[in-house]
Amino acid sequence: MPTDCISYQNSGYFSPLMNDYLDQKTNLQSLYNRFPTLENFEGQILEKQANFPSPALPEGEGAKINKRSVLVSVLQKQYLNVETSALTKQNINALSNTNTFTVTTGHQLNLFSGPLYFLYKIISTINLTNELKAKYPTYHFVPIYWMATEDHDFEEINYFSFKGKKFHWNRDSTGPVGRLSTEGLEEFLEIFALEIGSSLNANTIKKLFEDSYIKHNNLADATRHLANALFGIYGLVILDADNQDLKRNFIPFVKQELLHQSSHPLVLETAEKLKDYTIQVNPREINLFYIEDNLRERIVFENGKYKVNHTKIEFSETEILALLENHPEKFSPNVIMRPLYQEVILPNLCYIGGGGEIAYWLELKSFFASEKVTFPMLLLRNSVLLTTEKQAKKADKLDLTWNDLFSKQTDLINNKTKQLSEFPIDLTNLKEQLQKQFKALYDIANKTDESFIGAVKAQEVKQIKGLENLEKRLLKAQKRNLSAILQRIIDLQNELFPNQSLQERQANFSEFYLENGENLIPSLVKKLNPLQSNFDIITLP
Repeated sequence: MPTDCISYQNSGYFSPLMNDYLDQKTNLQSLYNRFPTLENFEGQILEKQANFPSPALPEGEGAKINKRSVLVSVLQKQYLNVETSALTKQNINALSNTNTFTVTTGHQLNLFSGPLYFLYKIISTINLTNELKAKYPTYHFVPIYWMATEDHDFEEINYFSFKGKKFHWNRDSTGPVGRLSTEGLEEFLEIFALEIGSSLNANTIKKLFEDSYIKHNNLADATRHLANALFGIYGLVILDADNQDLKRNFIPFVKQELLHQSSHPLVLETAEKLKDYTIQVNPREINLFYIEDNLRERIVFENGKYKVNHTKIEFSETEILALLENHPEKFSPNVIMRPLYQEVILPNLCYIGGGGEIAYWLELKSFFASEKVTFPMLLLRNSVLLTTEKQAKKADKLDLTWNDLFSKQTDLINNKTKQLSEFPIDLTNLKEQLQKQFKALYDIANKTDESFIGAVKAQEVKQIKGLENLEKRLLKAQKRNLSAILQRIIDLQNELFPNQSLQERQANFSEFYLENGENLIPSLVKKLNPLQSNFDIITLP
C-alpha cells in the first residue's frame, strides 16, 4: 500500500462542519478559542491559569473554595480501593499545583468499553499530554478520562460487538448509568467466554471482564477498573464527576441557569451561525436534570414552579435554591451545561472528542464567555483503521489504495469494474460527440421556427438517455464477467469496514486483543499523533 494514512477530509467519513473546522475556515473561527497546535497552547495555559482560581486565593464574595484541593480530595477517595500506578498517583497529587493542567476526553460507560474509539480517545489524550510536557517542561499535564456516569440512556451503552456479533446486557435502567448495579453480568460473561475461546489472550480478556464487572458493584466502579487496567501505567486519571463536593463548586452556575436561563438564547444564537451545517444539539430553556439513583429527568419551569418532568416532584424558587445549597448532587447538567461543569472544576486546556462532540462544543463559546469561564481548545481525536499483514497483502494484490477502500462500496465496485475492463465502459466521449452533433442541429433550428428547436431538444434528451442506459447495462454485464475479483474486493472492504461503516465504531478492542494481546495498546500509543489530522492505518502482525 502506498501510504499508512489518509486525511480526515479525504476519508469521506467526516461531516462538512468537521472538514471546515480542520481547514480553519474563517466562518467558524469565532466559535472556538484557539486552534489546537502545539504553539497555541502557550496562550491557552496563560489564560486558564489566570481564570482558574489559585489555591492561595479566595474565590468570589469571600468564599474560600479551593477547587484544586477539592478535586484532589475527590480523586483520592475515588481511587481508594484501586490499584494505582505510581504515575497516576503522581498526576493526582500534581493537580494541587498551579502549574498543572489537564487534557480531557469524555466517554459513555459502554459495556466493556464499547467500540474501539474508546481506546483512541484516551490514547489521544495521553499522547497530547506527553507532547505538551516536551514543549513546555516547566508545566505539568495530566490526562483525564471523564466518565459520563450521569447519562441515563442505557440503550446506547448496554452492548458491544465482537467479530460481527452483538452482545447485549438485557436489563432495565432509568437512572444515571454510573450508579447502575452490575448484578446479572455473570451470565453475560459466560456467554461471551464461550465465544472467545480459551487461548492465553482469551483468558486475559475474560479475567479483565470479571475483575471489572463481576467484582465491582456498579457501572462507574467497573468502568474505572477497566480503564485503569488498560491505561493506568500511562498516568491516566479517571474522574467520576457525579459527586457532591465537585458540584458544590458548580452551584453558582446552576443557580444562574435556574433563575435566568442564560444559556438558551446564547446557544440558539450560535446555532443560527451554524445553520448551513447539521446542528448537533438544541438547547432547552433549562439545561439541567434532577437526579436520584433511579431517576434522571429534566427540570422545567411552569406556572411559577420548578417541576421534574414526568414526575409529581415540584419546587418553589425558594425550595429549589435551598435544595441546591444543601444537595447540589441532585442537579445534573445536560449536554449544554456539562462542558461548562467540566471546565469549572478542572484546570483544563483542551477537550478531545469525536466529530459529533466537537460539533456541539462549537455551539458553546458565547455561553462560556457570558459565564467568564475559559473556553478550551477543541481537538478531534485520533481515528484508526486496524489491518493485518494478510489484509494489506490482499489489498496490494487487488491493486487497491486506501482511498479506494475508504470509498463507498457502490463507488468502489463501479470504479474498479471500469479499471479492470478490457474496453471502455464510460461512454462520456460518445455523449460529448452526440452533443456536438446536436449543436449543429440547434444552429439549423434557430434559423427555422421554435417548434423545431423543441423537437431537436427532445431528440437530444432521448438519445443521451439511451446512451446512459447502455452504459448502465454495459457496467452491469462487466460486473458479472468480473464477479470473482469484485467479490474479493467486497469481502476485503467488508472485513475492514464492518456493516460498511468505520471499524472503530463497530468492533470492540477485545477482538484485536485476542490476536495481539498486551502489545495492542503500546503499539497504538507509539504510533498515534493527536495533532496530525490523519486517519491512521495501522498494520498489526
